Amino acid sequence: MTMPDKSSSNVTNQSTVAAFAILEEMVRQNEPSRVTDLANALGMPRARIYRYLQTLVSLGYVRQDPATERYRLTLKLYHLGQAIADGTQLIAAARPVLQALRDAVGQTVTISIPESTGMRVLDIVRVETPVQIVTRPGAILSVHRSAQGKIALAFGPMDTSGLPDTDQPRDRVRFDAEVARARETGWAVAPEEALPGVNALSAPIFDIDNRLVATITVVGPVTDLEPEPAPHFIAALSRAAREISAEIGCMEYPL
Repeated sequence: MTMPDKSSSNVTNQSTVAAFAILEEMVRQNEPSRVTDLANALGMPRARIYRYLQTLVSLGYVRQDPATERYRLTLKLYHLGQAIADGTQLIAAARPVLQALRDAVGQTVTISIPESTGMRVLDIVRVETPVQIVTRPGAILSVHRSAQGKIALAFGPMDTSGLPDTDQPRDRVRFDAEVARARETGWAVAPEEALPGVNALSAPIFDIDNRLVATITVVGPVTDLEPEPAPHFIAALSRAAREISAEIGCMEYPL
């Protein structure tokens, strides 16, 4: 394999291209690689290969054997791919339920998954309201300032090691009490915590092993979805969470 010509108009970032070329070549070699082997295969200087390998090591995609000094791929790429596949399957299973819940409560509904940097929004089914929900799929929500985050911490485990320093609860005692309440009731709210004038009501989704894999959330104006939500909101959300959990293999919803 040879690297693309730097003058090629479709190459916008040579560093990114080189890093992926190294990863792909390591997959092709299917054994621990030497810098020289990669340099010869890719037609790149050894010093350049070495620099990219050190970056990939620091990011956790590659490891170096201290005895042989050869490099091998870690499972990080596999786990990323698996997460994408799982997320796609989850959206396919959840979308009809999200639509039915939106129609039942007349509010926007979202599904999110926990990540090390926050709660990733996977899908949104919107409803037209005077207060528009501007969050988009792919957005990362604060763990400590969202109903989704409270659910993730209540039913986790949730890895918070990668959270930014700014993602801290405004009132730790109150926040911990809300997480404890979520663990008991099966739902959490976050009135005006993520967006002014907006409340969110969230519940957990479990997989075949009764592990938390996602949250389902009703989002709407605080005038409609009050800080203490009306019982019909909670009941509809709980039914939807149970239905999605069953769709992905949960045999007995643990709440």
